[in-house]
Amino acid sequence: MAEAAIERTWRSHGTRRRSTRTLRVRTSGALVALTVLAVLLVPPIVQLDQQAVDLAAKLQPPSWEHPFGTDDVGRDLLLRCVYGLRVSLLVGVAAALTATIVGTAVGALAGALGGWADRAVMRLVDTFSSVPHLLLGIFVVAMFRPGVWPVVVSVALTHWLSTARIVRAEVLSLRARPYIDAAVSGGASRWRVTVRHLLPAVAPQAALAAVLMVPHAMWHESALSFLGLGLPAHTASLGTLIQSARGSLLAGQWWPTLFPGLFIIIPTLALAGLAGAWRERINPRRRSELML
Repeated sequence: MAEAAIERTWRSHGTRRRSTRTLRVRTSGALVALTVLAVLLVPPIVQLDQQAVDLAAKLQPPSWEHPFGTDDVGRDLLLRCVYGLRVSLLVGVAAALTATIVGTAVGALAGALGGWADRAVMRLVDTFSSVPHLLLGIFVVAMFRPGVWPVVVSVALTHWLSTARIVRAEVLSLRARPYIDAAVSGGASRWRVTVRHLLPAVAPQAALAAVLMVPHAMWHESALSFLGLGLPAHTASLGTLIQSARGSLLAGQWWPTLFPGLFIIIPTLALAGLAGAWRERINPRRRSELML
């Protein structure tokens, strides 16, 4: 009787966890889809005169005509946020892809070569990790004029480290598998084993790292732009929108700061929800725990 009751309790608990996970995944997917649609569809169909400067309408609170209010020069804040999200998302995706490619190459090289090469590469990774990401990013962007690509390069240079560690650990684990020993015994070169067997096996982990890196890169771009070191002030990114709204916040106008901030937080939570589901899917141990 007691064992049956315990089993029913665990099954009920597992059912609730699966339903909660399904709801989280669906909500995250809907938010990501809404973000993509807003980024792709809204800017092309917006009339240019809707973004014209109108000082008579500056800093109007949210209304039916302007759901997010207006900024300090009278432009519709909803459209500005969508434009800013498009720019920040472009920077985040470009930086995440670049960092993932670099991190995957470095991690696979270290894990496949082993020995002194592995130790040298990991000491390089430790050296980069000892410098705060934001400080290193400020140093990189300070050497160039404000723009998209300096920010992409600075974020990519500070975010490949975690991917390199993940890929290296996976490669070291895979090297102990019997089919890798069989390929080496059959005469396959180290390069062939890496390209044909190791890299395809670590691709899901690298792709997951890239997805998780996108919101992180968006936050770094926003931080650099807020400090005046990222994108130019006339470029509508989420960081520049928040930076330009500092004076309005001190004067009591909260909407120029709140809505760009929400446009950063909501995509971050949505991507994190999808990435969590992806992690559970590619990690058999975690998936088996959730099925209990």
